[in-house]
Amino acid sequence: MILSVDSSAVIASAALTQGDKIIRSELINAGLTHSETLLPLIKRILGDYKMSQIEAIAITAGPGSFTGVRIGVATVKGLAFAENIDCIPVSTLEAIAYNFIDENCIVCSVMDARRMQFYNALFEIRDGVVTRLCNDRAISIDDLKTELADFDNVIIAGDGAELCYNNLMLENTVLADLDRRYQNGVGVSRAALGKEKISPSRLMPVYLRESQAERELKLKKSAVSSQH
Repeated sequence: MILSVDSSAVIASAALTQGDKIIRSELINAGLTHSETLLPLIKRILGDYKMSQIEAIAITAGPGSFTGVRIGVATVKGLAFAENIDCIPVSTLEAIAYNFIDENCIVCSVMDARRMQFYNALFEIRDGVVTRLCNDRAISIDDLKTELADFDNVIIAGDGAELCYNNLMLENTVLADLDRRYQNGVGVSRAALGKEKISPSRLMPVYLRESQAERELKLKKSAVSSQH
């Protein structure tokens, strides 16, 4: 059994799965912080099962909201340490792609990185097999448009999908339906299958760029050093 957790964006989700079988899954968008909602959500998903029965915990380690990713990784590390359970870090962008496992298409997973940049990765799905076409990255809308022009049947998905789709204006792209647009615990569990299990001590957040606070601190430091 695998417990899968995502808190990388506004919606938090979790799922309990055994192989391809979904035992239980839930999404929550309560307008509260993940620090308040994530543990109660995990307890509901576990139900009568105990943590000692869980083989591994899969978690979206990024990219995404800096705070959301940090809370998710910290929560999972705590649970895993307590029971000596392995962890499986999963790309948020890859988890999104697994929502379309029954399609033959290109999935362009996008999360809003502000200023018309997107956290992005491209995946080809053929006959139930997901193939990654590039590494997770931060990319401008113009560069992404140039790349996507070479493909047929591209589905734009993720929390940046609507913004991205509306600005791409490409005839070969479609906006994912709302019910499959966002990452969720089931997608995390599917992406985790066959991936390396690691100890909780090795589980770390994956940030594709520095946080706003870190960027502002660097600017301040460079401004101070230029004055001397």
